[in-house]
Amino acid sequence: MTFVGDVFVSEMIKKPVLDPKGEELGRVRDFIVIKGELLPKVDSLVIERKKKLYKLPWKGLNIFNKRIISAIIYNESLAPYEMTEDDLLAGRDILDKQIVDANGAKVVRVNDIKMEGYYSDAVLIAVDVGVRGILRRLGVERGGEDFLRMFRIQLPYYLISWNYIQLLAPKLTAISLTVPRQMVSALHPADIAEIISNVSHNEGAALFKNLDVGVAAEALSELKPETQVDIIQEMNTSEAADIIEEMPPDEAADVLSDLPAEKAKEILEQIEKEEAQDIQELLGHEEDTAGGLMTNEFITCPPDITVREAIERFKQTASEVETVYYIYITDKEDKLLGVVTLRELLLTGHDSRLSDIMATKIKTVRPETDETEVAGIISKYNLVAIPVVNAEGGMLGIVTVDDIIDRILPPAAKRKGRKP
Repeated sequence: MTFVGDVFVSEMIKKPVLDPKGEELGRVRDFIVIKGELLPKVDSLVIERKKKLYKLPWKGLNIFNKRIISAIIYNESLAPYEMTEDDLLAGRDILDKQIVDANGAKVVRVNDIKMEGYYSDAVLIAVDVGVRGILRRLGVERGGEDFLRMFRIQLPYYLISWNYIQLLAPKLTAISLTVPRQMVSALHPADIAEIISNVSHNEGAALFKNLDVGVAAEALSELKPETQVDIIQEMNTSEAADIIEEMPPDEAADVLSDLPAEKAKEILEQIEKEEAQDIQELLGHEEDTAGGLMTNEFITCPPDITVREAIERFKQTASEVETVYYIYITDKEDKLLGVVTLRELLLTGHDSRLSDIMATKIKTVRPETDETEVAGIISKYNLVAIPVVNAEGGMLGIVTVDDIIDRILPPAAKRKGRKP
């Protein structure tokens, strides 16, 4: 079979297909695509004649290029075809669908599909997500190119290889891409969240389901509450618990507080007891207060140990704490006595005791303090975290500057609603 050059799907739709005598068998309606050895390949052409559809196997073709499509079979050998959801059709199922451009960390729309000859097959090698694809489908690509050339502007190509995209709709996973999950998982969680926020509910859920647990936990915390609830509600309890358990307790509490009480209870029952207790403590506070913002993960040390001992403790515990800016000095009853910055810890002689270097004039807030007041204190005194204490001065948690920023200036994924 002769396949000359590369072509786009839009260029071949509606082209006549000729039999060995040059008589028209019908016109191309679509392409049935299957998994190939390296890239998805065309299995058959769907051709239309007198409003009826027929299936023409790829191996039944003799010539396939922009000028002519001819077959080695006659009309009577064509098998009738009925479109079903079982087949993956290039035009119906891929054109105009949204994909993740993992390189650009964004959602784009497929305007056209590029095909190329590979031995005796035709494989799909890229999608066109640029203006050229739109103009080509309208039949004015050449005219648009000539018009822009008058202004010394070149019409760019925007082709994305199959190696760098992830199809979102569950049905399209019939095409196996070479690096989809790994590349999407490598994106920043905020980028993943923004992608999920910009696609439909089903597509976002499909993308989220394919993420590694750790990546899913980070991406979930970047989403708006309604989206978080939708995603967790649709997961089984065990899967949801795995993801919630990976999240910092304050973020986990935020997610669970928006869920129906019964669902939240089921998830908590499947989380490790100690982590579940941390989350439950945070669930008892109002959302717009210091208690609602704080995390109960922080590092404390007694005042009588040396800097050397404190550094060793830090090495052992820091990996389990999401954010570390200070070491808090507390007594046996967890009463806050002072604070030491990491900078001071590293620059002080190792034999010095924490009681000698700690700052004792500490700005603190109570768990019921309004979030606006907390933000004001953090801003006024240029703090990166502020302790939350009870009436007796006992250390309950910390509110970090990034939590304040997220509340006041939420990222795009938390501001935007998803498409229906």
